[in-house]
Amino acid sequence: MGVHGVKAVFFDLDNTLVNTAAAGRRAIEEVPPFASCLFQVINALQSKHHYAEGEARVICDKVQAKLLKECHDPAKMCITDLRISHWEEAIQETTGGEANRDLAAECYFLWKTTRLQHLTLAEDTRGMLTELRKRVRLLLLTNGDKQTQREKIEACACQPYFDAIVVGGEQKEEKPAPSIFHYCCDLLGVQPTECVMVGDSLDTDIQGGLNAGLKATVWLNKAMTTPVDTSPVPHYIISSVLDLPAVLQKMEHKINAKLGTDHMASSNE
Repeated sequence: MGVHGVKAVFFDLDNTLVNTAAAGRRAIEEVPPFASCLFQVINALQSKHHYAEGEARVICDKVQAKLLKECHDPAKMCITDLRISHWEEAIQETTGGEANRDLAAECYFLWKTTRLQHLTLAEDTRGMLTELRKRVRLLLLTNGDKQTQREKIEACACQPYFDAIVVGGEQKEEKPAPSIFHYCCDLLGVQPTECVMVGDSLDTDIQGGLNAGLKATVWLNKAMTTPVDTSPVPHYIISSVLDLPAVLQKMEHKINAKLGTDHMASSNE
């Protein structure tokens, strides 16, 4: 990867570099190892508020479903109010009666704090990023509410591994809009055709990279299952983010081989 190859790699954050989904599940279900630790949501609902275990789990399941379908407009409501409302609705839907905003807020902040505690950048991922950054520039490109994403970035302490960090909620448009990718290119002083996008979402990461005319897109498909409709089509598919260096090396070999062929054709002329 040099003058003729890849000059920058853009990484998605959630469920690409850090396992956000798993951290959220642990925030709901994990039992704290010490009495002084925060109780997790199900335990708190049972022990402090005397909910049956079944009721507590239904509430948490409803919140998870609401998070998956969440549409947030920061101009209308802050993310904290929206997510407290998820808990408030889930409690009311499960138990009936009047809304309990105070309990909903307690559940939300307990869930949020515990989730952030479990967001980590794995040691082998840190090592890969450190080695990659010796050869190319690295940028973190994440969609989402600016407060939420900045808290995650701080929690997993990933700032030192990147030349720049771009949060969609701080820009006019998010992935898959070409504008945010071109903004990233300008930040690093590179061209789209010199950049690679790596992420787990076909709709935002892969489609966005294609929309912006990047050199290549790399889809992280941990399950390695083929969707019924694989659209958009990524240039490369990996099952672990740790497989990325091998993909970049393969790209470099292709570029070098093409340069060699072009040189031979030019010499023959």
